[in-house]
Amino acid sequence: MSFERAPHLVFWEVTKACPLTCKHCRANAINKPLPGELSTIEGKRLLEDISNFGKVVVVFTGGDPLSRDDIFELMDYAKSLGLIVSIAPSPSYRLNEDMIRKIKEFALYMSISLDGAKAETHDWLRGLGSYKHAINSIKMGLDYGLQVQVNTLIWKKNYYELPEIVRLIKELGVRIWEVFFLIPVGRGTIELDIPKEKYKEVIDFLVEVTRYDITVRTVEAPFFRRAKLEYSGSNNELIEKLRELLGKPVKDVDKSIIPTRDGSGVIFIAYNGDVYPSGFLPIVLGNVRRESIVKIYRESELLKMIRMGKLNGKCGICKYNNICGGSRARAFAIFNDPLAEDPACPY
Repeated sequence: MSFERAPHLVFWEVTKACPLTCKHCRANAINKPLPGELSTIEGKRLLEDISNFGKVVVVFTGGDPLSRDDIFELMDYAKSLGLIVSIAPSPSYRLNEDMIRKIKEFALYMSISLDGAKAETHDWLRGLGSYKHAINSIKMGLDYGLQVQVNTLIWKKNYYELPEIVRLIKELGVRIWEVFFLIPVGRGTIELDIPKEKYKEVIDFLVEVTRYDITVRTVEAPFFRRAKLEYSGSNNELIEKLRELLGKPVKDVDKSIIPTRDGSGVIFIAYNGDVYPSGFLPIVLGNVRRESIVKIYRESELLKMIRMGKLNGKCGICKYNNICGGSRARAFAIFNDPLAEDPACPY
C-alpha cells in the first residue's frame, strides 16, 4: 500500500479546548479555545483541499472537538465533499444521547478513550466521572449504529488490567481496539510509561487479542505488524489472564496490515493550521493558511524520506522497513532525529 500521493488518515485538531485535563494529554488541552483557531470559513476551505486527496478519512479531534460550536457544520461539509468522517470526542458529560444522535448524522466512525478496566484507573488519568461517560457513550454509539472504536493508552496503572479491558470491550460489543504507546509530548511523561522490557509482552498479548475476533491497531508501535507476521505463539501473564477471562481463541492471528507511520499515510493539522507528520511528532511542515495540505504532504522532503524508508540505525536496514519503519515520533523524542531508529523496538 503506497501513501505517496495521499494519506489514509487526516487528523484535524479543530480546537485545544476540552472539559478534561488528562495527565497524558498530547495537546496540552485547556478549558477555553486558544486564539488563532481556524475559522469556519477557513475550516471549510481546508476540507475542500483535503478532498483533493480523494476519499480519505478525516478525524475531527482536539482537545475536544465538541467544544467547537460549528463542529457539526464542519462535519456535514466534510461529508458533502465525499470524505469519510470520524470524530474523537473526549469522554465527558457532553456525550449525552442527543449529542450521540447528532454525531451519527454526520460521522461513520467515533472513537472513545477507555484507559482502564475500572473507574479508579481511568479516572485517575482523565478525571473523576470520565469512565462513566466513556462506557455510556460507547453503548449509545453502538445502539445508534456508529462504528465505535475504543482507544486505550498503555500506561503503568492499566498494564495488569489489559486482559480485563479486552473482556469489557468484548462485552460492550466493540470490534476495533486502538492501543496507544506513550510518547513524551504535551503532558505525557516518561513516568507514566511501562518499562521498555514490557513492550514485547504487550505486543505478544495484542497479537493474541486478534484471535478473539477483535481488530487491533497500534499507535506509535508499528513493530506490532512485524510481530503479527512472525508470530508462532507465546505465553506471558497477560496472555494467561486473557485465556482465564475469555477461554480459548476463536480464530487465527489477524495478519492484515495497513503500513502507516508518522507522515506516511498519516498527516496532522493543528488548531492554528500548522501541519505535522502526526500529532506526536512536533515538527512543523507548513501551515494550511499559506499552503495547500496536498502540496505539503506530497512535497515535504522529510515526509518523502519517511515514506521511502530512508531511515537511520536498525530501522534503515531492517527487512520490515516498509511495513513497520518504527515510530518516527519516538525516534525524535529520544534522539531529536525523526529518521533515527525506534529505541523501543525489541527486534
